[in-house]
Amino acid sequence: MGERFGRYSKYIIQERALPDIRDGLKPVQRRILFAMNQDGNTHDKAFRKSAKSVGNVMGNFHPHGDSSIYEAMVRLSQNWKLRAPLIEMHGNNGSMDGDPPAAMRYTEARLSEIAAEMLKDIDKKTVAMVLNFDDTEYEPTVLPARFPNLLVNGATGISAGYATEIPPHNLTEVIDALVYLIDHPEAKLADLMQFVQGPDFPTGGIMQGRDGIRQAYETGRGKTVLRAKTTIEPLRGGKQQIIITEIPYEVNKALLVKKIDELRLLKRVEGISEVRDESDREGLRIVVELKKNAQAQGILNYLFKNTDLQVTYNFNMVAINNKRPEHVGLKTILTAYLDHQRQVTTKRTQFDLQKAQDRQHIVAGLIKALSILDQVIKTIRGSENKKDAKNNLVAQYDFTEKQAEAIVSLQLYRLTNTDVTALQREADELAKQIARYEKVLGSPKELDRVIKRELTAVAKKYGTPRLTEIQDKIQSLTVKAEVTVAKEDVQLLVSRTGYVKRSSLRSYKASGDENGLKDDDYPVLEQTVSTLDHLFIFTNKGNVIYRPVHEVLETRWKETGEHLSQSVGLDADEVVIQALCFPDLKQPGQFVFATRNGLIKRTEFAALKPGRTYRSRASVFMKLKAADDEVLLAAYQPTEDPATQVFCMSHGGYGLRYALSEVPVSGARAAGVKCMDLRDDQLSAVLLVHEDAQVALVTQRGAFKRMKVAEVPLTSRARRGVQILRELKRNPHRIVAGMVVAAGKQLEVMTTTGQVLPVDPAAFPVGDRYSNGSFILDLQTDGIPQRLRTGNQVQKEE
Repeated sequence: MGERFGRYSKYIIQERALPDIRDGLKPVQRRILFAMNQDGNTHDKAFRKSAKSVGNVMGNFHPHGDSSIYEAMVRLSQNWKLRAPLIEMHGNNGSMDGDPPAAMRYTEARLSEIAAEMLKDIDKKTVAMVLNFDDTEYEPTVLPARFPNLLVNGATGISAGYATEIPPHNLTEVIDALVYLIDHPEAKLADLMQFVQGPDFPTGGIMQGRDGIRQAYETGRGKTVLRAKTTIEPLRGGKQQIIITEIPYEVNKALLVKKIDELRLLKRVEGISEVRDESDREGLRIVVELKKNAQAQGILNYLFKNTDLQVTYNFNMVAINNKRPEHVGLKTILTAYLDHQRQVTTKRTQFDLQKAQDRQHIVAGLIKALSILDQVIKTIRGSENKKDAKNNLVAQYDFTEKQAEAIVSLQLYRLTNTDVTALQREADELAKQIARYEKVLGSPKELDRVIKRELTAVAKKYGTPRLTEIQDKIQSLTVKAEVTVAKEDVQLLVSRTGYVKRSSLRSYKASGDENGLKDDDYPVLEQTVSTLDHLFIFTNKGNVIYRPVHEVLETRWKETGEHLSQSVGLDADEVVIQALCFPDLKQPGQFVFATRNGLIKRTEFAALKPGRTYRSRASVFMKLKAADDEVLLAAYQPTEDPATQVFCMSHGGYGLRYALSEVPVSGARAAGVKCMDLRDDQLSAVLLVHEDAQVALVTQRGAFKRMKVAEVPLTSRARRGVQILRELKRNPHRIVAGMVVAAGKQLEVMTTTGQVLPVDPAAFPVGDRYSNGSFILDLQTDGIPQRLRTGNQVQKEE
């Protein structure tokens, strides 16, 4: 099986999918051109049914399916695929929209004028001919190819283990490079690239990345960017429209227009009002009409990035060179083509020389015969037959066999006086031709001069201006969120158990107090934000989840929303402790994080910028060393305020206060430094405060206490601190939770039984350091306090 597959692969590579480096044709293309030429189906004759040509190719040279032959024939006629089409076709030969061509019984075809250059001199034994599949006819192994077709028309194909992608080039540029290479055989790639700037696609466009082109011309492989040619035009009423006049090579225009329209319908990009294909016989034209005040350049960048208006073009220049597939660079292709042309021109000259010498021999015999005409006639009349006449002429007058044949075949009207002078002129002309042919064959410089002259004539006759613009650098595309997202205010909610949603303000206002959360859940963040804002969600396990607000699921306010575990994955006991919204990702401030086991750190905002995988993975904002540890504080400081202090409360009833500036700034994955000397204790709350602030705490026995932070002396980090509760011998108070008291705001105490008890801190006296506060709930009926949270605005009495 391996041996058979090897044979099959060799056949596919050499005789089906890859072009020959000399004429740039695959076997099927070569056979189509040769068969049509043999049939006289040339540019100066009338069109013929395509089916006839396909039948000839299939019957004589290419024993494969008619559809594959017809498809190859159609491609050779498509002026948006080939820079110089080799076949002219009447009828539907497909389109840039990917429409199929009409069946071959409907279309008509003939060779184009430039295809004649590919076949020129094929009848002068210039190329090797081999027997066809049934040994009844000869076919060429390569065409004379009097212009560099491989580069001009490019090639694309997939074989076994090899693929090729050679782009089309400009005929004039390639011939200029060839002429330069003839004069400078040692030319470097940079010298040749002065002529061949890069590919020249029939569909035009803009190619970016000269380094990629240079690499491709050197190694056969390279990567560049190909984009459409676009302009932004103003319309009446402050509107604009994007006009696309050229699209990248081999991009399906209809699918491109459909894709842009889909982006408009799905509202992936804001600001497009209509997409129209206005292409006609005058040329390609796609119009993208924009809404008023839309960011035209931003939308265009988005289209470049997300549609085939811009594609990556990968050079993969593989061709058959000396019967082997090779990655070939520009100089290799040009050199191989020149070698082929030298061979073709040499063989053609040898053929012409032989023909001229044969004719010269005959003309000499005729001149000699006319000078002794009477004896010749007498000898012929005295002969028995043609053969005898020839033998007599050879014997009596020293004519050669060929000369004698020409004399006996001579018509009587040629025996006039004037004919001798005509023969003499012909003899002189033949002598000049023979001298010229011998000079070409005797001198490589003269041979190159002939090739140069012929190539220049081809460039002059068929050359066209460059269509594709080459730019040095690949432009980086940045798309601002404003382009893809409609800016509007929405109500955002993040709950403690991990539900996230956004709703329109209309839905929010119509829902009253109902927010769709379960009874044991409550909002960590509930505020009006813009769709262009950025949401950071911090969990007690040290994970941060990022979402642009416009990517948060939009639902009605009465619905629960989307749970974070649907996209990111949360532990069973993982809860949200803080959620913060920012207008952009270039904030100057710092985050402050602290854990129950007594670690604290500051981290720059920039360290938590989201990565590419933010949709499916949470990032770490603080590394927790122990499994039982959890984050208590996740706060943001927009500016560094020297007056900001850290206030710590331990479970055992100790308090510590020190300046925030004592906490060093560290990275996102750092664990932090010691916050408080806990010994066998743990923290119940870590708060950011100012000197004149007040804090509230609640104990496991249901006591509530309000106190000034100034009660705890300002010391330094990692100390034991001072007692902020009076220690009792029996059933002492232990701090469960603490919060900063905000003026005019209620607090809410949440208990183990799921009850939420509102507390107005102003209703309680400010206690000193040694008081244990006032009892606010009954443990038997209300349950044990668990958490404190900010409640509603305090109602003022009339």
